[in-house]
Amino acid sequence: MKVLFKIGSGLLRCIRQDLYRKHPYAHERVGFITAKAAALAGGGLCVTAYGYETVADDHYMDRPEVGAFVGAAGLRAALQHAYRAKCSMFHVHLHEHRGRPWFGEYDLSENAKFVPDFFNVAPATPHGAVILSHDAAAGLCWRAGSQEPQVISEVVEGGAPLRIFRGIKV
Repeated sequence: MKVLFKIGSGLLRCIRQDLYRKHPYAHERVGFITAKAAALAGGGLCVTAYGYETVADDHYMDRPEVGAFVGAAGLRAALQHAYRAKCSMFHVHLHEHRGRPWFGEYDLSENAKFVPDFFNVAPATPHGAVILSHDAAAGLCWRAGSQEPQVISEVVEGGAPLRIFRGIKV
């Protein structure tokens, strides 16, 4: 099944600006993209990003062995936003390189632990994780009732020029 993730150039630029900011002790920043989803003809899914929730500085835990670790308060804030807005939430972070990014082993294992928690507060919408590089994006999407995420088939950056990043299989 095809999963399409659409995001506007302006929103993507704001997200990257936030993720490029230095943190007092975390090696990288993370955030949450808010989105709405709709069915595509033929059973696919179109997820359209419309907003971004930054993780507050004091919601990071000092864990030098990983790039960033969000504590319970940070996750709770994202869960509360999903509950109030009944929206999809996609965890997002940045890898500092050009070209197609992909999740590391730690990213994959942690995403599998906390992304399903969003179904407790917004069960009717898909949730997931997106990873950015300086010039590309990729992601994973969980649907209600599925144990395993699906690779996002295409990330479409709307704007001028229109850019499409194809998903990869791992």
